[in-house]
Amino acid sequence: MKDNAKQGTENHFEFSIDQIPYEVRVTTEIFNDEKRFRIKINGDEGHLYVWDPEAVALRALDDQSSTLPDDLEREISNRLVKTIVMD
Repeated sequence: MKDNAKQGTENHFEFSIDQIPYEVRVTTEIFNDEKRFRIKINGDEGHLYVWDPEAVALRALDDQSSTLPDDLEREISNRLVKTIVMD
């Protein structure tokens, strides 16, 4: 697939999972030709993730990243695939 994401592009998503509201901001970053995503949830400082095509999921890069609940990770991944078009 063609890569439409640009450095510094920010996407904003709002949704509810199990009646919990989430405000998610995703900023695309490029480092050593690898696309990374800074994901901020409900105004936190954010954590760095990459797309793992083998697992078809996001993978945390920084040590402080909290593990995203499965449903939240799945929804963020679905939104990224639809919006950013991952390769």
